[in-house]
Amino acid sequence: MIGNYLKESIALQEKVLADKGIAKVFNEVVDVSLAALSNGGKLLVAGNGGSAADAQHFAAEFVAMYKIPRRAHSAIALTTDTSILTAVGNDYSFETIFSRQVEAHGRPGDVLFVLTTSGNSKNLIRAIEAAKKGDVTTVAFLGKGGGITKGLADHEIIIPSDNTPRIQEVQKLFLHSIAEEVEKRHYAQYLS
Repeated sequence: MIGNYLKESIALQEKVLADKGIAKVFNEVVDVSLAALSNGGKLLVAGNGGSAADAQHFAAEFVAMYKIPRRAHSAIALTTDTSILTAVGNDYSFETIFSRQVEAHGRPGDVLFVLTTSGNSKNLIRAIEAAKKGDVTTVAFLGKGGGITKGLADHEIIIPSDNTPRIQEVQKLFLHSIAEEVEKRHYAQYLS
């Protein structure tokens, strides 16, 4: 049985590998992330459900480290402060739980990452809209054709699948790869 799941994952990864457009966007995302962190900016990361956990994981790779012991970088998972999430959800709406935080923390030159398999999460769309008002670069990781989020972010990587677990697996691979590339490029002088 596990072989079937592995084959599904491999088939999707091979499909993504064949898409040269995704590789181009990946490099752009690495570049904007590196620029933000090199200039004292921050990464903001949001998602719902399993993507909320992935947002926290991604932020941790920058605040702690990925592979290279180094100084901490500023990355905030907008999914973690239950007091903010419940206050905003209660006082305003669930749709604004991330946009209020982008408004509070986002500065020009920062990067907002939104993670969604459906592309239809209204709270993530509102976060993108808030980021654009604040001159924050936006990156969307999407699946299922991109949903209604398609075309809203400055950079988007759409995983070509309707299978939520497989989309999340490939998104996580991209997030790890971004963390590794940013770290390698930022600390290249220490690695030679």
